[in-house]
Order: sequence, then structure tokens, then C-alpha cells
Amino acid sequence: MAVRIVQHTLEIIHLLTDQNPVQVVVDAIINSGPREDSTRVGGAGVVRRQAVDMSPFRRVNYALYLIATGAREASFRNLKTMAECLAEELVNAARGS
Repeated sequence: MAVRIVQHTLEIIHLLTDQNPVQVVVDAIINSGPREDSTRVGGAGVVRRQAVDMSPFRRVNYALYLIATGAREASFRNLKTMAECLAEELVNAARGS
């Protein structure tokens, strides 16, 4: 089922943008990955948040998580299919909007 959703998504992206759908997915992952994260620093009961750089692997994984979560929430209780919502998320992320 997941393979079919991704296949339909890539077909929809090709129809919407007239570009290579794999390149659109790569651009979306690059644009939607966060560059910084925060971690807890401190000891003896005093804790504060410290901004840290995010590793490239975590950045890609988190970008995929954000895109999938956004598409899933957009398609919940909606007439649009999951493939349509995922395609819309990827195209918007690739454009940077």
C-alpha cells in the first residue's frame, strides 16, 4: 500500500510540475530539514536549552518525518487521497513555500 501511494504521488508531482519527480522530492527534503536543534544542558537541577547544529542524517530523517506527518494530517477526514496530500506537501516544500 505504501509503495502504491508513493507511486501515485510521483505521478501527480510529474503532472503538476513537469519536472523530474525524484528531483522534486530531493529538493523538498533539502528545504524542509531543520538546521538547528536544541538540547538540555546543565546539572544539579538547573537545566537550560542550548541550540546545537543538527547532523545531516538526522536532518534528512526529521524532514521525512515532518513531510509524512503533514501529509497524514492533511488527508485525515478529507476527500483528498493520501497520495494527493503527499504530492502537495512535497511540491510546496520543494518551492520553499
